[in-house]
Amino acid sequence: MPRVLVVDDQKDVRAMVAIVLRVNHYDVVEAESGAAGLKAFGEGVFDAAIVDIFLADTSGVDVMVAIRERVPGFPIVAVSGMTALDFIGEAPGLADVVCLQKPFRPNDLLQALRKAQAAAGGELSAVV
Repeated sequence: MPRVLVVDDQKDVRAMVAIVLRVNHYDVVEAESGAAGLKAFGEGVFDAAIVDIFLADTSGVDVMVAIRERVPGFPIVAVSGMTALDFIGEAPGLADVVCLQKPFRPNDLLQALRKAQAAAGGELSAVV
């Protein structure tokens, strides 16, 4: 079962994402802050991460950069309520991060995860 790290400081968003992923046979670890997300990432093995760009304690971009420094090419989906996510491609090592605008539908989330994994050269084994 693929394991996904979900980093979002909005409890309702984390819960919705976790439900969608669990129903689709993913193992989910939730983190309520960038610091908690990086701690979880350092302590576990993950197949992908979903990271909110605007976190209360730090920038989601910084979290994604830190993840990619540890594991280059790691599959990441960046989520945000902002309309323009184009600046992600300008951050070092984040050109292939898949961006998803809130609010999104469950199927959009699953497609974004597949796209992120494909960009990393792999395939998530969950039924999506």
